[in-house]
Amino acid sequence: MKTSIYSRHRFDPDIIRRAVWMNFRFNLSFRDVEELMIERGVDVSYETIRRWVDKFGSTYARRIKSRSESPSPVWHLDEVYTKINGKMVYLWRAVDDEGTVLDVVVQHRRNTKAAVRLLRKLLRNQGIKPKRIVTDRLGSYGAALKLLGLKGLHDVGGRKNNRAECSHVPIRRRERKAQKFRSVHKAQKLLSAHGQIYNLFNYRRHLISRNTLRKFRHQANLEWNSMTAAICA
Repeated sequence: MKTSIYSRHRFDPDIIRRAVWMNFRFNLSFRDVEELMIERGVDVSYETIRRWVDKFGSTYARRIKSRSESPSPVWHLDEVYTKINGKMVYLWRAVDDEGTVLDVVVQHRRNTKAAVRLLRKLLRNQGIKPKRIVTDRLGSYGAALKLLGLKGLHDVGGRKNNRAECSHVPIRRRERKAQKFRSVHKAQKLLSAHGQIYNLFNYRRHLISRNTLRKFRHQANLEWNSMTAAICA
């Protein structure tokens, strides 16, 4: 017999799902979500919301990933730096040519070994072989692709990698709202969950009509309700 993922929680599952959805869907702090929940008649502390996000975010993300369609075979890779506890770290990100987040890897280095780690994780988890891999001019990408026998797929130059560079914007906003990440482990866990939930609600609304947007939004909400159910079929 399957056990509900919400067992031993005193709040109703719908309340937990709504609070976690607010935090991931919008650029809100835990205190912001607390205020919104109180306005709806639910008295829950921001610390409880933080624990819900930490616990259920990864669970929701795994469910979404398991049911998501295969990404495009054109991958864009990029990295940005940030500071965690005063130390420089790099957020290595991969997206496809439609803006779907493939993976995020938080690493201390910006070298060939770090690039190889990202690529191996992508090849292992995406379930599809890339046809083209677009990067900036960082030499580590070329060296890593050569080691993995993928040098022929490498595409570099100009503004071709704007797709990956623009994908950093939601993460930067969240980082500022959270007043920096507290640890590499927590940053990795949060960003991995955020990427999958972001994909679910990424409508690309500037490319579609209002009627199509309504359909996509309705479908995304149905999928969210299914993925966050107490027991996922």
